[in-house]
Amino acid sequence: MLGGTTEASLLARSLATKNVDAIFSYAGRTETPVAQPLPTRIGGFGGIAGLVAYLKANAISHVVDATHPFAAQMSRNAIVACAEAGVPLLAFERAPWQAAEGDTWICLDSIEAAVAALPEAAARVFLAIGKQNLAPFAAKPQHHYLLRLVDPAPPPLSDCAIVVDRGPFSVENDIALMTQHKITHIVAKNAGGTGARAKLDAARALQIPVILIDRPSLPERKVADEVAKVLQWLGHQADRGV
Repeated sequence: MLGGTTEASLLARSLATKNVDAIFSYAGRTETPVAQPLPTRIGGFGGIAGLVAYLKANAISHVVDATHPFAAQMSRNAIVACAEAGVPLLAFERAPWQAAEGDTWICLDSIEAAVAALPEAAARVFLAIGKQNLAPFAAKPQHHYLLRLVDPAPPPLSDCAIVVDRGPFSVENDIALMTQHKITHIVAKNAGGTGARAKLDAARALQIPVILIDRPSLPERKVADEVAKVLQWLGHQADRGV
C-alpha cells in the first residue's frame, strides 16, 4: 500500500486486523510519520523502473494507492508500473470537498493561479498547502503568511509564522487559530476527507474567503472511496502481499 493519508491509516488497521499480508510504504517527506500496524518502508522507489523492480522482487500481487490526492507523480508512476508489472492497482481516494451555503470559494487549477488570485494590498494569509509548494508565494512578499506544518522548518517566506501541528483538526481550534492570527484569506488544496476539513468550516464561520486549488488530473484508474470497498476488491486473496 502506498500510504500517507488518514484513510491509508484506517485501511492499514483493517488489513492488520484481518491478517492480510501487506506492506505500508511512506514517501519519506515527513520526519515523524504515523506508526502503522503493518511492516513499513520509507522512501522513494527510484521512478517507474524502480517500482516495477520492487513489485517483482517482493512478489506483490495487489497495489493500493492511498497517497495524498496531490501526490500526482507517485500516482502516475504507480499506474504505469503496475501496468508494466501486470499487478492490479486500486486507488483508495477520498471525495473532493464541495462548497456549501455560506462558503466563499475561488477554485483554481494551480499554485501559480492561487498566487495571482491573492490581493495586491497586504493581507494575512493562512497558507494551508503543506511545505512542498511555498516558494511561488514569495512573489507576493507584502502578505503575512501563516503556515501549519507537521515538522519544524526554517521560515521559507520573508514574513511568516509557523505552527507545528498534525491533524485531524477541529473547527473550534481552527477558528481560534485564525482569529489569533487575524487571517483574512485562506489558500488550500482540495484534498477532501475529514482530517483537514475543519479549516473550511472555520472559514465559513468567520466569513473568510478561500482560494481552493483543484486536484491534478490523472489517467483513468479503478477507484474506491471506502475501506470496505478496498477489502472487497482484495477479496482476502492477497496471499503474496499488498
